[in-house]
Amino acid sequence: MERRRRFNDYFVECDRDVRYTLRNLRNNPGFAAVAILVLALGIGANVAVFSVVNTLLLRPLPFSDSRQLVWIAPPPSKCGQSCATYSTDAYDTFRAGTHSFQDVTGYNAFSTTDNLSLSLGSGIPIQATSIDVISNFFQLLGVQPAMGRAFTQDDGRNGAPAVVLLSDAWWRRQFNADPAIVGKAFDMNGRQTTVIGVLSKSFDFGAVFSPGARVDAITPVDLYGPVRNEGNNFTFIGRLKPGVSLAQAQQDAAAVAPHMCNNNKYPDSCGHYEAVPVPLKDYVSGKLRRSLVVLWSAVGGILLIACVNLSNLLLARAASRSKEFAMRSALGATRARIVRQLLTESLILSAAGAIGGLALAAVLLGWLRVQGAIALPLLGALRIDGAALGWTVLIAVFAALLFGLVPGLRMAWGNLQETLKDSGSGSGSGRKHERLRSTLVVTEVALACVLLVGAGLLLRSFLKVLEVDLGFEPQHAAAVMVDFDNSSPTRDGALQKQTLILHQVLNRVSSIPGVQAAGIVDYLPLGQNREWDTPFPKGVKFPDGLSAGPLVYVVTPGYMRAMGTGIRGRDFTWDDTPKSTNVVMINRTYARFLANYANWPGGSAVGQLLASDKQDLLVVGVVDDVHEEGTEGDAGWQIYYPVTQNFPNAAQLVIRTTLPPATMATSVITALRELNPKQPAAEFRPIQGLVDHANSSRQFFMLLVAAFAALGLLLASLGIYGVISYSVTQRTQEIGIRMALGATMAQVQRSVIVKTLRLALTGIAVGAIASLLVSRTIAALLFNTAPTDPITFAAMVLLIGIIALLAGYIPARRASRINPMVAVRNS
Repeated sequence: MERRRRFNDYFVECDRDVRYTLRNLRNNPGFAAVAILVLALGIGANVAVFSVVNTLLLRPLPFSDSRQLVWIAPPPSKCGQSCATYSTDAYDTFRAGTHSFQDVTGYNAFSTTDNLSLSLGSGIPIQATSIDVISNFFQLLGVQPAMGRAFTQDDGRNGAPAVVLLSDAWWRRQFNADPAIVGKAFDMNGRQTTVIGVLSKSFDFGAVFSPGARVDAITPVDLYGPVRNEGNNFTFIGRLKPGVSLAQAQQDAAAVAPHMCNNNKYPDSCGHYEAVPVPLKDYVSGKLRRSLVVLWSAVGGILLIACVNLSNLLLARAASRSKEFAMRSALGATRARIVRQLLTESLILSAAGAIGGLALAAVLLGWLRVQGAIALPLLGALRIDGAALGWTVLIAVFAALLFGLVPGLRMAWGNLQETLKDSGSGSGSGRKHERLRSTLVVTEVALACVLLVGAGLLLRSFLKVLEVDLGFEPQHAAAVMVDFDNSSPTRDGALQKQTLILHQVLNRVSSIPGVQAAGIVDYLPLGQNREWDTPFPKGVKFPDGLSAGPLVYVVTPGYMRAMGTGIRGRDFTWDDTPKSTNVVMINRTYARFLANYANWPGGSAVGQLLASDKQDLLVVGVVDDVHEEGTEGDAGWQIYYPVTQNFPNAAQLVIRTTLPPATMATSVITALRELNPKQPAAEFRPIQGLVDHANSSRQFFMLLVAAFAALGLLLASLGIYGVISYSVTQRTQEIGIRMALGATMAQVQRSVIVKTLRLALTGIAVGAIASLLVSRTIAALLFNTAPTDPITFAAMVLLIGIIALLAGYIPARRASRINPMVAVRNS
């Protein structure tokens, strides 16, 4: 009974505290609004970033028992996707020879954008993107379609009827969410293809395996059809057996890899593979871990600055309420009771801030979900879930304790009886709080310094990335997929037909007003690529241990000019026919490598012969190094073959124009349809978009950290202004007396600004030391920028100094306008 009575009494007291707090906040709407807004910004940013971290790092992938899933690939190399994929025969050997996996599946890594042409009656074909997967793909992932069925083994056999699974987005966009779509057949790439199902909205192939890419449909691949002789095409994904550890799977894979062959018919193709299983989660988002931790730390800094700011606000408010607390103490209230009252106020403010923060976080996450162009995985899965709500409660309570405890304890430790005797209205206790408030402002400034330096270093790195010579000029260039048919009974006939069609295409497009140059390539830079073999100087012994070859591109004459890529030597011509000398162009890096082994006159590769697996190749040109996989790092080896002598995997038409590329789309598509009425409505993509996509993740993190740093700087400037303004208010009598004794307005302003700068410079000094330590932890995220970059640190000092001057100028000006007689009389 006694325990129940005490609990009831405690509950009644808490209810009184809440009611009293709400009444006080209603009477001070300005203070309440500012406090809730500051907390909403700090908590909202934290919840949004936590949701990103939770989705990318903490939450399992959206597959059944996803922790059993592993990505199987060789170690990274410079020869692109050909060295990161496997052949059909290698797949069969690995699947049969390993014992750690329930099963192994994969998909064709060389499926190109806009590779599916959907014909609906007599209209213009509609372009879409499909991915070829091994028939057990969905069973291994544990994914069930929302409608219909998944692929079976029969769907992937040679000669099976063509079937397709539609993505939820394409089903809704193209087929108006037809509930009877399953079983209907459509003309896709010239074949009647039956829709056997629609994937669930939660499954997004691009979001997991190819961030930033749009995948509209999934088709089963015939492993034993033409693809069998095309070499490395497939990625591997495995599901571990229950109880099998990752280390056991890695040992198992390492034992089987030496027995894998590119083609079982050719013994020389065996023994060149490596296979290293890693958790699929690590493959999808593991390389973002450091960036996400930095981002999470930045929003943690924002919350700390917000809490320090609120501590200052509450200290000022507590000083003005010191008489109230002294009176309550005199009437019997204990110090613990007073502290509890202040903490109740903090908790209510924090709860209101948390509600506003959740709303802000929901808006931010909603915006992020539709940013498909950002090369970040799982963006579509961002949401505020139970974990995010729990995190919100945790940081709201933490923030309330952090900003409410300091003012509460400060009031409790003070001499409330002396305050009651004081004739002023809290003036004495205001002086006592000034040192603590100054310390809090120094802390704010130091935290803002760390955020600014971090944002500055990331910004400098991003600018360095933009300065990289990509080997091509993305401005004023655009690309579109060209549909053509080069079918012929013979290889020479197919080459002649292909050459004629592409030559006509380029002649027609080049005649369009505004087009400066036009060319065709099968793979654009910063995207897909592949490797064939390693052509080497003719007559020179091939070095041992050299396995990775140059990346291969098949191009038309004029492509280099259209891309803005420089050539030493000559470009391909339409006279480079199958009956003439086989010619190639290579990039500078590959030319330098080959020159180390060959005694070429002047070290120039132009005019030299290379020996490949099938034929001799004459180097007619050396081109600039093109960044093929990313804008950062060095370019690898590249070799270019002419379409007049080789078959491209696709045909990307590139134009260079004097006009904005977007304005040329209609003219180019119209010209293509004059030559081929079946030319689909393909996407007209600016080349600059490829560069922006490659840089999107770095830009995304840089902009977020910069935004948080700007918010931190704003809060710190408000903190400086608050402390100086409060100090001026408390010193009104002193300033009035000084002015009565002869102090000028300039002297008063100078004294206030000096105090402002003293606080700011102390914070800058502490922040600079902290920034030197923190900047080293983000060194791995920087590009051609030192963690101690002097320009960044100097800019931080200058920016905070200017902001501090502005924050101190307004109170200084107010102080200089104090009327000495009024000030002395009011005191």
